[in-house]
Amino acid sequence: MIQFPHLQKRQTIGVTAPSSGVQPSLHDMFQLSCERMKKRGYDVICGETVWHQEKAKSAPAIERANELQYMMTCNEIDHIIPPWGGQLLMEVLEHLDFSTMHKKWILGYSDTSALLLAFTLKTGIATAHGPNLVDLRGEESDQTTAMWEKVLSTEEEMDITQFSSYKYQKEWQHDTPSQHVFHLTEPTRWRTVHPQEKAVKGRLMGGCIDIIRHLAGTPFGDVKAFQETFIKDEPILWYFENCALNATSMKRSLVQLKLAGWFDHCSGIMFGRSAVDVPVEGYQYRDVYEELQKELQIPIFYDIDCGHVPPQMTLINGAYAEVQLQPQGKAVLKQAFLL
Repeated sequence: MIQFPHLQKRQTIGVTAPSSGVQPSLHDMFQLSCERMKKRGYDVICGETVWHQEKAKSAPAIERANELQYMMTCNEIDHIIPPWGGQLLMEVLEHLDFSTMHKKWILGYSDTSALLLAFTLKTGIATAHGPNLVDLRGEESDQTTAMWEKVLSTEEEMDITQFSSYKYQKEWQHDTPSQHVFHLTEPTRWRTVHPQEKAVKGRLMGGCIDIIRHLAGTPFGDVKAFQETFIKDEPILWYFENCALNATSMKRSLVQLKLAGWFDHCSGIMFGRSAVDVPVEGYQYRDVYEELQKELQIPIFYDIDCGHVPPQMTLINGAYAEVQLQPQGKAVLKQAFLL
């Protein structure tokens, strides 16, 4: 049985940095993110790890783990939103006691997705792959990003519908900030390997493939046990976003996950947009997706609103999802918080 946390106004958001913290030159930006959250009606408590960054991490692994463990077990904090991802969250996992953690949302993406996926696989408590705290610092949010709050406020046994974005951001323009952080200029178009494949459904699971691939073969990546224990062997609908892998690295990663059994009972796979689609001797992402579809004989969707090319939907690890592609590359995602 999956358990779903529930976000409510006047609750307290705990901000800890289990991966990267915020360097001093960016403290003002981070504090603005906290102020925006308070204006939305939430209290904010920041941990010590947030204010430091040295040698690719906010603090030694045990310190990061202890602060996260405290925030996940204390009654004063209701949910967790790290400032952003980073590089070395993987170091923290072995120092955590998931069995004592409370039912709280953890929201984020990139390196944070290692924590999200591990926590859901180990406990059956849903987690939220969506905007980081710093992505929410704008005077307002675009329609896609703004859905994080409605999604996390959905009650158990209810459902929530999201729609694909109208436009996405091709590149950052830090010197000309927008009211909603991102510069959405390019028409969004979700795609599928085979045009006749318009729908897919299953229990959502996934994250940044650069990161979560390293969970395979560890105690934190036991997908088979999760399916048997928490979702009664329902098929998984995987979603992956890619930060830095070229086409051949992506293919190696997918082969690894296939050999690890992650796709043994899988209804489909969805891939987010990526800014690093650089061909390797002519071999590109589209080739990877086509080969994967032939190998697994399941629907493959790509260029979805997920990951490092914003905006992104809020995807719930553990929710029952139905995805429907519509004309002109639009899409509808319904997530049901079924136990």
